[in-house]
Amino acid sequence: MSEGKVHYEKDGRIARVTFDQQPALNALNMEMWGQLGEISRSVATDSSVRCVIFRGAGGKAFISGTDITGFLSFESGRDGVAYEAKMDEYIGTVEAIPQPTLAVVEGWAVGGGVAISCACDFRIATPDAKFGSPLGRTIGNCLSGRGYARLVGHVGIAQAKRMLLAGEMITAPEMMNLGLLYSVVEREELDAAVDAFADKLASQAPLTVKASKEAMRRLNYRAMPDIEDLIEQVYGSNDFRTAVRNFKEKKKTEWTGA
Repeated sequence: MSEGKVHYEKDGRIARVTFDQQPALNALNMEMWGQLGEISRSVATDSSVRCVIFRGAGGKAFISGTDITGFLSFESGRDGVAYEAKMDEYIGTVEAIPQPTLAVVEGWAVGGGVAISCACDFRIATPDAKFGSPLGRTIGNCLSGRGYARLVGHVGIAQAKRMLLAGEMITAPEMMNLGLLYSVVEREELDAAVDAFADKLASQAPLTVKASKEAMRRLNYRAMPDIEDLIEQVYGSNDFRTAVRNFKEKKKTEWTGA
C-alpha cells in the first residue's frame, strides 16, 4: 500500500482531520492509525477548538478499511488480541475527544471507517455513501468487545447483524431512515451543510458537551464482557490465515470453520 497520511488543520474554532490514502480509497495503514491517535489526543487538549470534523480525501470514500498486510505475519490468536487492543486504543482517542465530532461520509465507510464514524457524535453523508463491516465475507476476523459495543450502541443489534452476519452494506438513505445520520446531503451542497452544522456545534457550552459525551461513553461501555477467548479463536484459525492470503491475491475463500 502506498504511503498515506492523516492531515490536521484548524480554522478558528473548527478543527479538520482528513484521511488521505486515495489510491486505496483511504484505507488506513498502521502509521495512519498512529497519526489519528496523536491528532485526537492533541485536539482534545486544545480548548480553542470547539468542533472536530473527520473526512476522507478525494470524495470517493471516508475510509474503506484497514491495510491487512500486517496480518500476514500473525503467528497465533494472541496477535489478534493485541491488534484489537491497539485498534481500541486508537478509536478510543476519537471517542475521548471532549468537543463535538462530525464524520463527513462520501462513498465507502467500511470496517475501520464504520468504527470511526460511530466514534464520532454525528454523521453527515452523501446519498451514495455505504456503511458496513463485512468481515465474514472478506478476511474472516472479528471485533473487540468494545468494537461490538460501539457498533451495536450506534446502529442497533438488528443493523449490526446485517453488517456482521450477512455482510451487507447499508446505504445512506437507509441509515437516515433508521435515525443513524444527522442528514443526507447532495455533494454540491455538502460543504455548506457541514460548515453550518459545525458552527452550530461549536456554539454550544463546552463543559455541558464534555460532561454529556463522557457520561454517554461510560454508559455505553459499562460492564464490558471479556471476549479475548473469542478473538483468540478467530485470529488463530486456519480460516483467517487462508482468507488473508486469498484477499491479497483476490481469490475467494471456502470457509471450513476451523
